[in-house]
Amino acid sequence: MKRIFGAKNNKEPPPSIQDASDRINKRGESVEDKVKRLDAELCKYKEQIKRTRPGPAQEAIKARAMRVLKQKKMYEGQRDMLYNQTFNLDQVSFAAEGLKDAQQTMTALKSANKELKGMMKTVKIQDIDNLQDEMMDLMDVSSEIQETLGRSYNVPDDIDEDDLMGELESLEADMGNETEADGVPSYLQPDKEPDLDEELNLPPPPNRDTRPQQGRAQAEDEWGLPAVPRASLRG
Repeated sequence: MKRIFGAKNNKEPPPSIQDASDRINKRGESVEDKVKRLDAELCKYKEQIKRTRPGPAQEAIKARAMRVLKQKKMYEGQRDMLYNQTFNLDQVSFAAEGLKDAQQTMTALKSANKELKGMMKTVKIQDIDNLQDEMMDLMDVSSEIQETLGRSYNVPDDIDEDDLMGELESLEADMGNETEADGVPSYLQPDKEPDLDEELNLPPPPNRDTRPQQGRAQAEDEWGLPAVPRASLRG
């Protein structure tokens, strides 16, 4: 059978964008190394031309320098071409990644839309309105219960509000009479410190005569009393 129809060729998968980009970057690095090596060779030839006198030797060095310069220009062109290819591959890669992100976003939105539709089937606006009405009725009933429980049993129902207002005005008038010049009622003023001497009725202390006595001054002890002679203490 294989001889008649032939064997199926196993084709390798095409390279991805990342594989192609890596390969081109590797080639660009190789060309960049060649350009740097040619730059070093050109610098060497420049130094030789400066040290060599005009003549056949200098012309030969210039010819070699021109050949190296042409190679450098060729490699620089290849390097720029490879960099442009890498740039194009990066643009394609960015576009592909953007499309993948868009596909994932669309898939997530479709799943969320399906889930929301299933949830909306279980929730009805009429049921929510009915629930809100029931809650408001329950709150009103709760307020009435609290108001009923908070009534005072000692307050009679036949109290006239005009009489209460009259008593309040008279109380305010009495409080106004107690205020002093600074406008502060007496019950708000700070208490004065009591005078202990007036409360205890203590006699005033005796006035000590501090004038110097004529003749011999009498000695006093540390409490201001006449000192006892030492002879009388010995007995």
